Formats: sequence, C-alpha cells, structure tokens
Amino acid sequence: MDDRPNRTPQTYRLTTPNTPLSPKICRDTVAMLLTANGHRPDLADTARTLVSEIVTNAVTHTGSPTIDLETVVLRDGVRDGVYDDHAAVEPLAALDVSRDSEHGRGLLLVQALADDWGVGPAARPQGEGKNVWFELRRDGDGAGLYRWPTILDTGIVRGAE
Repeated sequence: MDDRPNRTPQTYRLTTPNTPLSPKICRDTVAMLLTANGHRPDLADTARTLVSEIVTNAVTHTGSPTIDLETVVLRDGVRDGVYDDHAAVEPLAALDVSRDSEHGRGLLLVQALADDWGVGPAARPQGEGKNVWFELRRDGDGAGLYRWPTILDTGIVRGAE
C-alpha cells in the first residue's frame, strides 16, 4: 500500500449540528485532513484558526439547524468553505474593532491570514444560504513554505502607540 500523500485535489464534506461544539469539530477535522494529506503543520494551524472563526460566526449569527464544511485539499494549499442557511444579503467585511473589544476580530483574522477569501450565495437542501470561504496557498518564493502568520498580520495591535 502506498502511504504517500495524494497530490490531486481531494474534497471532503462534513455536516454538523449548529451547536457550540461545531467549531471544534470542524477545526480538528480540517487539521487532520491536512496532516493526513502531507501538509506542513503551519498550514494546518492557520487553517484551524480560520475554520474556527467562520464556523463560530455561523453558529453565533445564524439560525441554521446545520453547518456544512467543505474542505478541498490542494497540492499547494487548502480551500475551506462554510455553508449556512442565512442569505448573503451583502458582502461581509472585516469590522474596524478597537483593541479593547472582546468580539469582532474573526473576519479580521480571515482577511489578514488567508491568501483569498469571500462570501457568496449558496443553494442548500433547506433553501438559499451563504458560503464563507478562504484559501491558503504556498508562498510564491519557491521555498515550498506556507506563510507563517503573526499577530502583526491581523492589525489587532494597531493603536498600541
């Protein structure tokens, strides 16, 4: 049996109930998928963080009975999408939050750490909904390393002068 990671895109789907446990289940699943497919730990760590943020938003801000996670493991990265039943009325935007705020940093993290991200409408069995997604890719420097995020990438420390 060949234990080498598969280098063709692999798509995985997970449906969880809309409960406070869903972010943990989804982030642990994404980390396991990336590790099993031979990706570096830093990619898995960043993907865990971003999945946790967008699943938490779906759990907190929608009444969807279920949250769907779709992970596409690519040769040079990952694309994750989270689907819920809340219609995408307008584009989501990272909020301008103060450094003392306890909430509102999730999309700032996604914006700062993802190579690309967005939101769009999505058809679900229950009806119309939305998909919040992000991509993480290998840096273009040829070194084969994934971008290692720092707290400075998030802009959360702004205003600390």
